[in-house]
Amino acid sequence: MSQLREFVEFMAKSIVDSPDKVKVKEVTGEKTTVIELRVASDDMGKVIGRQGRTAKAIRSILSAAAAKMKKRAVLEILE
Repeated sequence: MSQLREFVEFMAKSIVDSPDKVKVKEVTGEKTTVIELRVASDDMGKVIGRQGRTAKAIRSILSAAAAKMKKRAVLEILE
């Protein structure tokens, strides 16, 4: 399932000013995989977007990609 982790990492690095500070961790559970995304504090606004639109878009794409793999994935953006 590391494809989803790599996918989120690619999207995040494309958005932020400090791509070297992007960290993505994958926590696999029984039914759901949690993708934890950490970015530099300066880039937090870019990842979240206005009224959370960018974060919502990333979550939608992640859910669609996971569904294609017959999995369930959740994105958590951590400080």
